Amino acid sequence: MATPSSVVTSQNLRTLLLGAVSLILYVVLFSNEAAILELSLSGGWGFVVPIAIAFLFSFVHGAFTGGFWDMLGLKAQTRKEPKRWSK
Repeated sequence: MATPSSVVTSQNLRTLLLGAVSLILYVVLFSNEAAILELSLSGGWGFVVPIAIAFLFSFVHGAFTGGFWDMLGLKAQTRKEPKRWSK
């Protein structure tokens, strides 16, 4: 049986932290939706805002999701290289 100290590892803490940051980012995004949209449509370099937001969400949420699946013990199946004919 797992003890509490074996369940709380640095990897699990990192995953939980990234989940919290991801949640905060979503709350900030949706609560400031009008301001972000106005800034994006203002012209000039405003087009960079949605791109930067997309990169930020991709990094944080992607890292959280990867750690979450690792916490559950689910790993992608790796493909074995096909056998090649020897000469």
